[in-house]
Amino acid sequence: MEQSSKRSGLLNGRFIFKKFSDGSLDKRTVICSYCKAEFQYHRSTSSLQYHLRAKHAFASSSCATDNPPTPNESIQPQQSTLAEFQDRYKPMDQTKYNTLTNAIAKWIAMDCRPLNIVNDRGLRDVIQIASSNQLYTLPSEGTIASRIHDLYNNEKTTKLELLKNAQAVALTGDHWTSLSNHSYLGVTAHLIDASWTLQSFALTVMHTAERHAESYVECFLDVVKEWNIQEKVTTISTDSAHNMIAADSCLPFEHMTCIAHSLQQSITVALSDSGFENLLEKCRKLVSHFKHSPINSTELGIQQAAKGQKQEPLVQDISTRWNSTLGMVQHLLCNKTAITATLALQKQKLSVPTGKDFEKLQKLETLLEPCRFVTELLGGELYVSCSVVLPAFCHIFSVMEVSDDDPEYVIQFKNTFTADLIKHKEGTNMRFLKIATALDPRFKHLKCLPKSERDEVWNMLSEVLKEQHSDAETTEPEPPKKKINLPLVADDENERASVCTALDRYRAEPVISMETCPLEWWSKHEGTYESLAYLARKYLATPATAVPCERLFSLSGDIVNKKWAALSPVNVNKLVEPEAQLGWICWR
Repeated sequence: MEQSSKRSGLLNGRFIFKKFSDGSLDKRTVICSYCKAEFQYHRSTSSLQYHLRAKHAFASSSCATDNPPTPNESIQPQQSTLAEFQDRYKPMDQTKYNTLTNAIAKWIAMDCRPLNIVNDRGLRDVIQIASSNQLYTLPSEGTIASRIHDLYNNEKTTKLELLKNAQAVALTGDHWTSLSNHSYLGVTAHLIDASWTLQSFALTVMHTAERHAESYVECFLDVVKEWNIQEKVTTISTDSAHNMIAADSCLPFEHMTCIAHSLQQSITVALSDSGFENLLEKCRKLVSHFKHSPINSTELGIQQAAKGQKQEPLVQDISTRWNSTLGMVQHLLCNKTAITATLALQKQKLSVPTGKDFEKLQKLETLLEPCRFVTELLGGELYVSCSVVLPAFCHIFSVMEVSDDDPEYVIQFKNTFTADLIKHKEGTNMRFLKIATALDPRFKHLKCLPKSERDEVWNMLSEVLKEQHSDAETTEPEPPKKKINLPLVADDENERASVCTALDRYRAEPVISMETCPLEWWSKHEGTYESLAYLARKYLATPATAVPCERLFSLSGDIVNKKWAALSPVNVNKLVEPEAQLGWICWR
């Protein structure tokens, strides 16, 4: 190579050869592209690099990778002052250093990075450039671990204060096994604080040796005791795994079934019973044909571009990933012409979907789209979801009503799906869901229920209010003896009248729009309906699904799984809790 291509183009264009008057190049003199200074060139760039470091530090830090300046580019001299030069090579201020260290610890916790990332030279170089300090060194692994522990303790103190002031707390729980074959139990808490803001955060991700129901019962009780919320927990939401259901039956809290799990199970049953499975298997093989071959994938991309479509890979459905079947179907329908054109140019023995198959997929998309909408709606944790369950059921059942235009396989899907979902609905805590719906000013008209059941809901709510008053009276100090002989019958009648009056006034309030937050309504009417407001905090804080807890494990899917495989069970809890509490859950 000719002098290493003239020293990589004189440091990637930072210097250029001087031209003689006749246009030829003077190979012994070079000119700085930034300040136009001239230098003698003798096959070495040492002096040129020194000039860049001394006068143009912004260019010297990345001269091997940055794009060279163009001839027409206006380059202003940026000679460093003596003070700027000294700043780059003096020790960093301790306050700034601690701020950077805390930021790195928070980043590692929030993005679940390995602790040994602080040994990366590339990370050190990035921070040196960003901080304009060439003497910066990264903190050690021990320092970062210590800061993460401090971060955990600070967050835990904040959450303990929230739980201490909470009137009621709902929990979600889920178990998970890492690639390194470690079992974990995650628990999240949900409450409505004094300002009527819904709070959701992780309580623990603890390593468990067993996955039996008795072990989970002990773990749940330990978590509740550790956070001192034994008297405040109202419900616990889990999936429909047998060990979880068995554990919930032994706990002193009301059990809430994960509605999203129930919905997905009904979809699975309906797909297998309605004749879609053979078509879906054909689609899976078609997707695999392109996903597992770079050549086939490239050819598909060429056809997509030729037809003016977005170049994107096909999506494979995964049995454990919700709505992935819908995603696969939608991508196949969107890329139908590109797929057909690509397969026509290849020698393959695939069973290609026919025109009727694509029509069937179109029908399937129409069936699955409402299920996706409801799943995502109920899976949120930053808004009230428990009171939306019954209206969502009503919407799904309405969508799944058979029409005269439906082909046989669609009728079979709708009937099977509806029958299975009704079974799941009957197994849910309907009493709790009905009261939650009545306490939501968006749905208190209870149109999602048959008319024959609506009065029963208000009677249940009336009984709950009376129980609440009775519990409040038992906790009050015993009255003086001279008042013991007051007529208790009159007190009972007054209490009953007070409850009925409060409920009647609440029922007479106008229904708010779907776009209005029910918590905002209660924040404005808490003084008017004090007893009902207490119940609203209890019932509306409960999530409709166990999705918040599952996000602790599956936010980034397989990537998180692979990262966690390298973590010890001892460190997982303190890595996950602060970052979940700082906003990770929240799987954005």
